[in-house]
Amino acid sequence: MGARADAEFNTTGSRWLQPVSERLGFPLDQVNFLVCQLFALAAAFWFRLYLSPSHACPLVRHTVATLLGIALLIFCFGWYSAHILTVVIASYLIIVQADIGNVHRYSMVTAMGYLTVCQVSRAFIFNYGILSTDFSGPLMIVTQKITTLAFQLHDGNTEERMHKNIHTLSKVHRFKPSVIEYLSYNLNFLSVLAGPCSNYKDYIDFIEGRHISERLRLSSLACNGKNGHKKTREPSPLSSVCRKLLVCCGCMLFFLVVTRSLPIKYNVDHDFVSHAPFLSRLAYAFFSIQAARPKFYFAWTLADAVNNAAGYGFLGMDENGKPSWDLVRNLNIFGIETATSFKTFIDNWNIRTGIWLKKELLCTVYLLSVCVCVCVCVCVCVCVCVCVCVGVRLLTLSLRLSLMKRFEVGWRLLLARRHGDSVDQVIVPSADDGGLQLRLYDQKGKAK
Repeated sequence: MGARADAEFNTTGSRWLQPVSERLGFPLDQVNFLVCQLFALAAAFWFRLYLSPSHACPLVRHTVATLLGIALLIFCFGWYSAHILTVVIASYLIIVQADIGNVHRYSMVTAMGYLTVCQVSRAFIFNYGILSTDFSGPLMIVTQKITTLAFQLHDGNTEERMHKNIHTLSKVHRFKPSVIEYLSYNLNFLSVLAGPCSNYKDYIDFIEGRHISERLRLSSLACNGKNGHKKTREPSPLSSVCRKLLVCCGCMLFFLVVTRSLPIKYNVDHDFVSHAPFLSRLAYAFFSIQAARPKFYFAWTLADAVNNAAGYGFLGMDENGKPSWDLVRNLNIFGIETATSFKTFIDNWNIRTGIWLKKELLCTVYLLSVCVCVCVCVCVCVCVCVCVCVGVRLLTLSLRLSLMKRFEVGWRLLLARRHGDSVDQVIVPSADDGGLQLRLYDQKGKAK
């Protein structure tokens, strides 16, 4: 019953797969996401084999990656993809127009501010009524990419920073990207839906064909102290992709068998909360939360496989001399499940976001604190102004009604006396209680 109710969820994207959604009993937005990721996997193999740097120029590779990414966004999220395109275009205008010394601040405020507005509206306006795979996920990934590149541009063009961060020169970038490079980095089909966030220089090396050779050179220098990467044949990502796809199959099987039999929403079911013992509720909460993890394992591992299938994500040679394709890996399942501390857990969960937070954390906290203070001050001023205006309005309205009532009572008494009636009380219509009523008033306008 719960699966059937979930399958009836609407989608902001394409409805072409509605029959498949109804047949499988999965929400349509999740079906769209899965199909798009599988399409991206197939396109990644094609991209590596037929649009390799030896067959296509960087401009063609940038253009194809961008167009495919935008197409996937529109298919999954419909017109909501305009939010992602808007913040990317606005951030590029900031990079082009802003002073290089402040570009990281402007980009951070713009990207984080837009993301905050979207998340607040999702929580308080829509009451989390948006779908489980809504546009906020890709928007968070784009926010990380925008701020990462902005900080790298700032560090690469600030002489003082260059001397302080001499050990991280390989991660900074001195030249502003072209529009197609910027769009490709943020909207490429490899990471636009599920990430992860990667380094801009690594991505440009991948597009221009230097990604694997540079990593082999660095590995050779680290091992031998000399450049011997030319003697090493470029490794194939096929084995890594197959291994990660097997992990995805295992996660999907676990999801179908275990996760769907332990729905996490049952933790807030009224009957369950009212009648189940506390220990039973605690045990169910623990196991249902544990069972919900494979959904994220599947999405992030599949995204990693998509990047590897395109030839992106080569980290270098490991200590055993075997190629490692974990440059853009976003989680370590074994490390998560065997974690003995919270730090170990967060070091292995959403790895790329953790790296992003560590690199831009201080400036992020500073800028966010400034933004929060400004927002709080603005909100307080607005609330005070609204309260004052409403209070003055209500006071004025109350005085007007009181004066009008006294005037009407006096006028009716005057008319009655002019007709020769000796009265000291009159009946006047009143709407004080939300409906029209007749009330008795004395000469001073007080109700009896």
